[in-house]
Amino acid sequence: MTVSKSDRPRVLAIAEAANPEWVSVPLVGWSLAQALREVADVHLVTQVRNREAILRAGLIEGRDFTAIDSEAVARPLWAIAEKLRMGDGKGWTTLQAINALIYPWFEHLVWKEFGAAIKAGEFDLVHRITPLSPTIASPIARKTARAGVPFVLGPLNGGVPWPRQFDAERRAEKEWLSYLRSAYKHLPGRTSTLKHASAILVGSRHTQSEVPEKYQDKTVYLPENGIDPTRFNQTAFPEGAVLRACFVGRLVPYKGPDMLIAAAADLLRSGRMTLDIIGDGPMFADLTEQAKSLCCETGLTFHKWIPHAQVQSILGTSHILSFPSIREFGGGVVLEAMALGVVPLVVDYAGPGELVTADTGFKVPCGSREDIISGFRDRLTQLAETPGILAPMAQKAKARVDAYFLWSQKAAQVREVYDWTRAQSRSGKPDIFKADLRPNSIKSA
Repeated sequence: MTVSKSDRPRVLAIAEAANPEWVSVPLVGWSLAQALREVADVHLVTQVRNREAILRAGLIEGRDFTAIDSEAVARPLWAIAEKLRMGDGKGWTTLQAINALIYPWFEHLVWKEFGAAIKAGEFDLVHRITPLSPTIASPIARKTARAGVPFVLGPLNGGVPWPRQFDAERRAEKEWLSYLRSAYKHLPGRTSTLKHASAILVGSRHTQSEVPEKYQDKTVYLPENGIDPTRFNQTAFPEGAVLRACFVGRLVPYKGPDMLIAAAADLLRSGRMTLDIIGDGPMFADLTEQAKSLCCETGLTFHKWIPHAQVQSILGTSHILSFPSIREFGGGVVLEAMALGVVPLVVDYAGPGELVTADTGFKVPCGSREDIISGFRDRLTQLAETPGILAPMAQKAKARVDAYFLWSQKAAQVREVYDWTRAQSRSGKPDIFKADLRPNSIKSA
């Protein structure tokens, strides 16, 4: 996709979380804001905690970005959130509920800093990139609309319902507030945010379905994760007859590493498969004991935590990413695997199920724990017996990423949305995935 360098829009990109040295949402915020500099004149506004990392990345404060110090409100409320979540990495819904209280103050300070410039027409667009959560309103949307400046929201993603068969995992993750999550639709500011947005980028079909019908004509489907080819560029397909599988993620119940070990145990014992598990978390001790009890320690390697930039050194030597997560909003690791020419095997639910197509990977239906274990076991066994089917799929997986999910491609896709919001006629809404990859629709790289 080619974007003209002419008529570059002047964009105030609001990304409260944007950090080149972190992962997850902060890395998404940083990566998209940086990629957009190729297609627009971008000034990034972020929270002060990201300032030092952004300076180390080479941006100039005042010219390229502004750091907003909202710590007077943010710090004490985040301290409360950490106590309420009852465990590291748990209580995600609780964190988002607290952030819904914190974030409006951040935007208040953004408007205080940039409101006059927005009203004076110094920016052609205001784009809120993060937070990604659709539960968090943007008070600035109404103000920019009154100033006659288009407001772009998103990509938004989150709130995928817990599969009913995994309520025990839901409780283990301390997701008590998730039972009441739909109440966010009635929170002050949500309707105003949607009403005054010129475009709403949605990162998943589920999130899109939660936007009221009256605003659906503003939605554009655009998954939030992208790939930096400088981080993920090792694409040699591994040789050998033994199936090499890899899992990457936190060792927590909803990621399903215990289901994966149960599914792979027979193949590991017989030497027909190896499994690398990258990640750490509260399940580590139980998983090592599970492997011992199933006598499948040979061929199974726990790498614990390694820096994100080094993940490809192990993932890139695998044939498949075996990833039985049952509640994944985006599934960035799935794209990372595909970028390396590693074929994903996922549960067909939420983010991963949308990213993987029939000719780029495998999907196991989301059912009970026993159903998923059985489905993964059957597919792993088939792949161990017929590994020749993987190489062509690996090429198509990489081609899919190159076509749609490089950050450069995503910037061009967002530029289409910018142009649409600025056009006098609102016809021809961008449909980024209108030619999405059906079987045989991507040529091998």
